[in-house]
Amino acid sequence: MVLWLSAALAAIALSVSVTVRAETEHVSTSADGLRAWYLATGSVERAIQYMIWGGLEGPDRYWNRRKSRFSFTYPSGNAVVEVIAESGKLNVNTSNPADLLRVISAVTGDPTQAGQIASGLNGRAAGPGLTAFPTFQPRGASFQEIEELLTVPGMTPEVFYGNYITDANGRLYARGGLQDCLSVWGSAAGPYDINSASPAMLEAFGASEQAAVQLVERRKVTPFRDMNDVAGVLGSNTGRFRVGGNTIYTLRATARLRLPNGSPSEVVRTASAVVKVLDPLLYAPNTVHVLRFHDDAWSQDAVAPPGPGYVPGEARR
Repeated sequence: MVLWLSAALAAIALSVSVTVRAETEHVSTSADGLRAWYLATGSVERAIQYMIWGGLEGPDRYWNRRKSRFSFTYPSGNAVVEVIAESGKLNVNTSNPADLLRVISAVTGDPTQAGQIASGLNGRAAGPGLTAFPTFQPRGASFQEIEELLTVPGMTPEVFYGNYITDANGRLYARGGLQDCLSVWGSAAGPYDINSASPAMLEAFGASEQAAVQLVERRKVTPFRDMNDVAGVLGSNTGRFRVGGNTIYTLRATARLRLPNGSPSEVVRTASAVVKVLDPLLYAPNTVHVLRFHDDAWSQDAVAPPGPGYVPGEARR
């Protein structure tokens, strides 16, 4: 009986220790996630402040319409803030149906699925043949939020949020989803901002797959300043693009904690905000208005855990 009682107590003690360890790890992960979330949201706020100090034509020290990202370093981790001009995207409500189909086909790679999604968009968006103004009718109503695309027949999370595909050399790269190509604040017919256009947008309007990859890698190092630099990569296929956005931007911050040994953690959080840059002569000192703020966002830069040679702000393959 003593032996059986000792075995039972040992089993109970083992079960309790396993539970305690699991809960401790869960609490530790939750705490790290909260810290990373504060880094992400704080980086969005910091980027907004840099936009206020800079402006559309401000100095490179802070921000101007040609700057496409910020890299922030903190004692506890790193954050990269992508500055995505909404003019680098197609307007989901007012764009030509042919352009919509071209972009959706570039994202999905499946003509049947692309046609199904495009039909759903043309049934909701205020394009040619429908009313030119938003309505509140169940059918033919304009999209108010880009996330409404998830309700369109044929849409999948991979198509909306983006996925990784293999390039000609067998390497994976982030092609981007429809959230990176379509917007309720985008441009109806272009030209589209070359520093913000996703690879799928570039390919949809004339760039080859290799040229799109080269252009994205080039602008991560130094944003394009004029179209002469772009022509060196895209050749003559530059008619639908321009350098610089309009006045509405998405700030998407991806934060990653740093471990005590200095290596990057696998804990990542992303936050984003949609902001409008206003005329400093009329709206100073608050020249940046926040239109949307998302505590949780999605960026393909945050998907893969860092490997050897990881550098904050660089794409992982």
